[in-house]
Amino acid sequence: QVHLVESGGGSVQAGGSLRLSCVASKYARCMAWFRQAPGKEREGVASAAGNYGRASAPSVKDRFTISKDNRNLYLQMDTLKPEDTAVYYCAAQTDPTCSSSLNQASYKYWGQGTQVTVSS
Repeated sequence: QVHLVESGGGSVQAGGSLRLSCVASKYARCMAWFRQAPGKEREGVASAAGNYGRASAPSVKDRFTISKDNRNLYLQMDTLKPEDTAVYYCAAQTDPTCSSSLNQASYKYWGQGTQVTVSS
């Protein structure tokens, strides 16, 4: 069992920045950020596997940066837009063969989420 706790969400104006953090109760090779906006399905934002495997959604690729350090996962979000407003979730997978993925089915453990609100 892996417990995940997210932090760093909040309210910011368009063009601003936020940094999300997620701490896992034990090491997980693969971790990722997902988000769910009101009335929309949950979508993958960025993922990290091991020390080098990285992937990000086209909508955030030039604005968000994911980083991973042992049990910690971060998401630096710059040039935020109102459409980035959502609950952001941290996800993890401890399978040693996992690879970086934006597919929800690839992750077994999920955090409770942190709200990010971007106003215009």
